[in-house]
Amino acid sequence: MAATALAPTAAFAGGRPDTVQSGLNALVKDDGMPAALASVKGRDGRTRTYTAGVGDLTTGAKVPMDGQVRAGSNTKTFTAVVVLQLVAEGKLGLDASVDTYLPGLLRGDGIDGRNITVRQLLQHTSGLPEYVNKDAILTSPKRYYEPRELLDAALAQKAHFAPGTRWEYCNTNYLMAGLIIQKVTGRPLGEEINRRIVDRIGLRHTYFPTPGDTSIHEAHPKGYNQDADGSFRDYTELDPSWGWAAGAVVSTNSDLDAFFAALLGGRLLPAAQLAEMRTTVPADEVGPGTRYGLGLMSRPLSCGGVYWGHGGTIPGYETAGGATDDGRAVSIAVTTIPGDAPKQHVAAMVDSALCR
Repeated sequence: MAATALAPTAAFAGGRPDTVQSGLNALVKDDGMPAALASVKGRDGRTRTYTAGVGDLTTGAKVPMDGQVRAGSNTKTFTAVVVLQLVAEGKLGLDASVDTYLPGLLRGDGIDGRNITVRQLLQHTSGLPEYVNKDAILTSPKRYYEPRELLDAALAQKAHFAPGTRWEYCNTNYLMAGLIIQKVTGRPLGEEINRRIVDRIGLRHTYFPTPGDTSIHEAHPKGYNQDADGSFRDYTELDPSWGWAAGAVVSTNSDLDAFFAALLGGRLLPAAQLAEMRTTVPADEVGPGTRYGLGLMSRPLSCGGVYWGHGGTIPGYETAGGATDDGRAVSIAVTTIPGDAPKQHVAAMVDSALCR
């Protein structure tokens, strides 16, 4: 069952309104999102897709059903899966130091790759400082960055804390994980993600962009950034090289549902490595009760239990969602980075859709 852009609210037996469609409508009407999209895999195994808003603010074009979006930091889960596959193959050690694979690369003020483990990178407990410069990205969205240039920006700063003593979300951790993957495999990160995950489980609308690719390949809603005066600026065309191992993947809501369901279902990792991925530390900065594993977050559900996923933010798009151990999955995308209130509304929609 699919709802079209700005369609009347769908109804189920007994006249109950479809809470997913009405939630998307509210994100557009009340929260000012240009567009909102969702894909829900229910208890019955069926996947339903929904849209609201407009896909292009200039032309008023409809939102493509299950259109491609930039998946942002959901990429971290893809990167972590590749690392853990390499661990399962005996090519990497989770508790080996970064220097084991990239000797001498991590050196700075309080920063020493001999004292930081691969596990600490994946779990955001390394203490590394952040490399992302949001102003530079918004000013020159089509600029290409080499990973080493990004790393230099991080190493120009002081360590935030001693490795293993705290949790702090930091893209630099996944920059390093991507560099380790390339060193160990001798292949570009994007090729490893596409080969080991995308092709393996048949994610037909997901890809890791090649260097210099600023486009979104298939039907997609345009992505915007809201300026201080309330106007929207188009950031659909963007070079995601600055996000790289931390944020470059392009996908759809239904593909993200399929990815997280396949991961939890044991189709991507042996049981031992999936258990490592699901071993978590508190990450309350993200939200109450949130915990962070190895590139995977767990969040409590109002109906009991938890769901596993990640979420992502990149100029033009924000995605949220995840899957439960019994196969339910939800992914929601909006076409601008939301403020605190709409972000909470999206989180509430994910909870509601998984609990209904």
